[in-house]
Amino acid sequence: MKSKRRKTNPLTKKASRGLRGYPVHDQAEYNIRFEWGERGVSLLAPISDVVIIVDVLSFSTAVEIATNQSAIVYPYRWKDASVHEFAKSVRAEVADGNNQNGYSLSPASLLKLPPDIRLILPSPNGSYLSLPTGTTPTIAGCLRNCRAVAEASMDGAKNIAVIGAGEQWEDGTLRPCIEDMIGAGAIISFLGGGLSPEAETAQAAFEGASSKLGEQIKNCISGREKSARGEERDIELASNIGISHCVPILRDGAFRKRD
Repeated sequence: MKSKRRKTNPLTKKASRGLRGYPVHDQAEYNIRFEWGERGVSLLAPISDVVIIVDVLSFSTAVEIATNQSAIVYPYRWKDASVHEFAKSVRAEVADGNNQNGYSLSPASLLKLPPDIRLILPSPNGSYLSLPTGTTPTIAGCLRNCRAVAEASMDGAKNIAVIGAGEQWEDGTLRPCIEDMIGAGAIISFLGGGLSPEAETAQAAFEGASSKLGEQIKNCISGREKSARGEERDIELASNIGISHCVPILRDGAFRKRD
């Protein structure tokens, strides 16, 4: 008699991996891990049940706002010349600020979307980092949906990687940024399990900033860059904590709102 096959939660399905030989940098002794950028994804995605990409200003905030309106959002490499051919293949609009409707990486530009729109949202940080997570379930997390994302991640999962996207210096190197550490810490504060020292530090950053969150986001380097471009509305939207139940999950190459 054949045994019944156990159904798996799509959020906990992951690539097979070895049980030994972890490098010292992968925080494998802990259930809840925090790391930065592309290297963090390559280290932690293969040994985690869920990856949470945090890019508060602005990719993950934009994805939350868009998918909360039932949009389908495709991550894509920043300024890749092939994006328009890809857009045709998936029948989507490129949200790069040059389209007729004015959609862009700015969360404010996505507040009033038509039903079931398909968007390609390129960015050099959060969008780019969503691509190499492989078969590990991937979620876009921000301050707005911090609690909902944490609760969804713990649905059958044990090992969770929270990745701060960071920003880039002029030479393309990673600039760890305060808003993503705060956003990661907000999510981590709702996660259960053993925290790595890196995850504990992110949580402490959030707790230290929570009483003046809007001020911290506005006055950090990325916030000042936004203000200089006249995008203060994006800062306001990104600073709203825990107001959304939307959990954007990467499925078939696109973020969709979790059912």
